[in-house]
Amino acid sequence: MHEKKWLVQQFQANRAHLRAVAYRMLGSGAEADDAVQEAWLRLSRSDTSEVENLTAWLTTVVARVCLDMLRSRKARREEPSQADEAEAIAGNDSPEHDALLADSVGLALLVVLRKLAPAERVAFVLHDMFDLPFEEIGPILGRSAVAARQLASRARRRVQGEPLSPDDDLARQREVAAAFLAASRDGNFDALLAVLDPEVIFRADAAAVRMGGTAEVRGGAAVAQTFKGRARAAQVALVDGAVGLAVALQGRLRIVLGLTIADGKIIAIDAIADPDYIARLDVQILAD
Repeated sequence: MHEKKWLVQQFQANRAHLRAVAYRMLGSGAEADDAVQEAWLRLSRSDTSEVENLTAWLTTVVARVCLDMLRSRKARREEPSQADEAEAIAGNDSPEHDALLADSVGLALLVVLRKLAPAERVAFVLHDMFDLPFEEIGPILGRSAVAARQLASRARRRVQGEPLSPDDDLARQREVAAAFLAASRDGNFDALLAVLDPEVIFRADAAAVRMGGTAEVRGGAAVAQTFKGRARAAQVALVDGAVGLAVALQGRLRIVLGLTIADGKIIAIDAIADPDYIARLDVQILAD
């Protein structure tokens, strides 16, 4: 009973922070409250005896809940309307809401954030607004720290309105992905090296390892050898708004490869085969 009371006290102490995180990600006060409530339910059902930093643990939980909500919303092609959000802002005078406004989170920023893919939005909010390290953000997204950094960087360029066109950026990424895929299918080791950064990192989730993959491979030569003569069933795809590869067998999506691309080179490849995680991704196959 004492432990339950302590958890309630700790959760209440973190509630404003958690709502701020959720609000920035979701852009909706009602959805932010739902995400915070879900975090409490998960906390109440979890064994936290070995949790060293409860605030960090709760932030991670809220971020994952928000990511699922964003992906679900994107799958339904739904977004809170600007008029609805304006009404919510006008009718909300809670202390944490005042703190949000004081921190310059208003409609203008929310409108920009809505243009980001779910993973970009989460990476940007957690790092740029709440200073979480990419080593903690990566696992939330199911990506490496390098991939999380790239997602946040892409999001930052869009938020800051740099002249780089997102469509042009995606076009260049698509060219790199297509070149990597062609070299892999052809077994062209030199062509693979040409599109891989010398320090490229390949990581596979547990499900991909069970399918015969390697948990981690580092370095251009080693990764090129890993993919030489492979990926025959793969197709270039948009994965949560970023260019990647997808493997579908018998009409079912089996493996997703998240590609982190910078300066025309692939710097990280994340293989995802967990079916539950894949189901939450927004994957769109791109025509050849």
